[in-house]
Formats: sequence, structure tokens, C-alpha cells
Amino acid sequence: MFARPGAAATAQSGAYIATGADDAALIARVARGDARAFETLYRAYFPRLARFIERTTRRPELVEEILNDTMFVVSTGAHKYDGSSKVSTWIFAIAWRKSLKALRDVDVPLEADEGIEAVADEAEPKHEVMRAQLRRVLSEAVDALSPNHRAVIELTYFHEIAYHEIAQIMGCPVDTVKTRMFHARRRLKALLPERLEDIL
Repeated sequence: MFARPGAAATAQSGAYIATGADDAALIARVARGDARAFETLYRAYFPRLARFIERTTRRPELVEEILNDTMFVVSTGAHKYDGSSKVSTWIFAIAWRKSLKALRDVDVPLEADEGIEAVADEAEPKHEVMRAQLRRVLSEAVDALSPNHRAVIELTYFHEIAYHEIAQIMGCPVDTVKTRMFHARRRLKALLPERLEDIL
């Protein structure tokens, strides 16, 4: 369907610094059938989507298929993008739905959220040192979480996406995102209490 970009393509993608306006312009061009615009978008999103899909599904063998399915929807459905969210939010939402479908197809149980209570507003992490520490510490521990919890951790700490955008991506209320984050962080504290005590 779509080929994985080669080394040259990856190098070129590093030169593309996406902004909301840039992505919106690219999507508009893709909707008009501009193959070069799609290639630029594909290269820009390939590394981010590949990481997100692999970390949330824990199925490396499914990454390429899910990513290609995602970008196929982007290429054929670009005309459906209505600007009500960021292009990145729209694309990640497609990737999330495709990831869940792939997990269902291989009979991986999707765990229910622990509890339905609303969690009080928490300030989103902003301190860069805290983010750097979390990236190092959480890399392996995140694998022990459910897909929903892994996705929230990945999108928040590794892609620096705000809760309201995560809610759009995952198709749930913001309070549900906060609840998932609460339970994910509690689980991670239980897994790595000594290392995370001073971070979370």
C-alpha cells in the first residue's frame, strides 16, 4: 500500500517542522490529489505514528500495517477533515482507532478503565526536566499498562499533546482522559515506587 520511507526520506522529514497551518495546507492539497503533499505529510508523521502505534499496541509486527491503514484513510479521506481539530489530532485519532481494531482482530483483550469517578483537575506537566526524567523512567514500565492507559501516557509525555486533544483522539470526555491518567500514574508508582516517587 505505502512503502516505509528510506534513509533519504527520513533525513528529509527531519527538515520539516510542522505547524498547524502547514499541516492544514498539506491536507487541503492532499484532498485535491497532490501526491507530493501526501508524501511530505507521510514522512513528517511516520516516526511519531510508528512510535505511538508500537508503544500502545506492543505489537511491533502490526506497526507497519496499522500505520499504512492510517495513512490510507488520511489520503482518501483528506476531504473530510473539517478543521475542527488540529490535523495532528485528527491523524492520531485515526491511528488510535486502527490500533484498537488491530488488537481486537488478534484477540488482545482491551481492559476496562479502573473506576468511573471523575478526578480533580491536575495541572498538565510543563517542567522540561520532569518530562526528561519521565521519558527515561517510564519507557519500559509503560508496557505493563492497558492499551488505554498506555495511549494516555504516550500522548501526554512522549508527544506532548494536551488532555483536550487526547480526548478528541481517543473519542472520550476530558474527564475520562484525566481518570485514565490518574490510574496509569498510580499503576506506574506501584511498579516503580522508588524511581517515580519524586517525579510523579
